[in-house]
Amino acid sequence: MIDISKLSGPQITFGALVTLSDEDTKEKVTYQIVGEHEANIKSGKLSVSAPLARSLMGKETGEIFEFLMPRGNKTYEIIDVSYP
Repeated sequence: MIDISKLSGPQITFGALVTLSDEDTKEKVTYQIVGEHEANIKSGKLSVSAPLARSLMGKETGEIFEFLMPRGNKTYEIIDVSYP
């Protein structure tokens, strides 16, 4: 078991609370990266094994990255990374 209260730092890892901004629409969304059994996208809980979570791992605040969606690429900026 991982105690996320002891996690910190600028890089995205398991347990991170991540705020993203869609570069096209400027819409912001926040996800916490959690274990598969805790995942609930409607509650903002993103499974660590989800493609978006996997592509976020190791990135930091301010980075811009492309993510392949079923309807094409989306570009996001990482606005904030914190550990609740």
